[in-house]
Amino acid sequence: MANIPTFKLNDGNEIPSFGFGTFQIPADGTTCQVVKDALAAGYRHIDTATAYFNEQEVGKAIKDSGIPRDQIWVTSKLWLQDYAYEDVKKAIDLSLKKLGLDYVDLYLVHQPYGKVDGAWQAMEEAQKAGKIRSIGVSNMTPKIWNKFVPNFDVMPAVNQVEFNPYFQQKELRQIMAKNGVALEAWAPLGQGNADLFKEPVITKMAEKYGKDAGQIILRFEHQEGVTVFLKSVHEARIKSNMEIFDFELNSAEMAQMRALDKGKGMHDPDAPGVEEMLSQYDVHAND
Repeated sequence: MANIPTFKLNDGNEIPSFGFGTFQIPADGTTCQVVKDALAAGYRHIDTATAYFNEQEVGKAIKDSGIPRDQIWVTSKLWLQDYAYEDVKKAIDLSLKKLGLDYVDLYLVHQPYGKVDGAWQAMEEAQKAGKIRSIGVSNMTPKIWNKFVPNFDVMPAVNQVEFNPYFQQKELRQIMAKNGVALEAWAPLGQGNADLFKEPVITKMAEKYGKDAGQIILRFEHQEGVTVFLKSVHEARIKSNMEIFDFELNSAEMAQMRALDKGKGMHDPDAPGVEEMLSQYDVHAND
């Protein structure tokens, strides 16, 4: 079983650098099973969200695993229809109830639009109350970061954004580094972009180290100090994704990987209409 390294956050908490994501995994028993598989394989960091509709199954898998609560890092996220101050408090309590937990390790503002300031204030209070250990944001571009974060009393511990070798978020990382804010990657494998997996520099390294292209990409991201979480419903892939801690890319190889950056991702949170589109998504329809 891999011994997963941790990264130290700016609030002093230690986050496992490698985790398991549950986005788009259905709550029909599948989420519960794959989270159990991930925990059995050695994962100790599980990422969910109100908007994934599977918090309950994540909580069941954690309970059934028998692993002590303090050994599992659990992240959830606040959906933007709940950003009004009073609604945040209800949303946090509802997430904890669904997860069957007394606290979450990390709680994020999922989409950075609307009443973010009020949401953040309520999250700061929940952190002081012990319901959340670390608080952070998600999908914040440099422009959105500069709009909101200077008004916060507590600096975010994390910004969870799209990140992979084709989109390395260089400007954003410079801004975050000034305050020791950690970057978490969603789509760390570029959502299976075939071009990325066929990059000659990546395939050459894969051959050299006896790894697959995905493991080379994940190793690069780990060495960049980025927390990644992978999603798979296949037990063999859940295990193999983790096999990145028994080799290291050298400085020349890291430079080659950095040179793959195209500076553009698949999702642009600054694009017109994104806020309006996301605002129509109702996470309480089935409550």
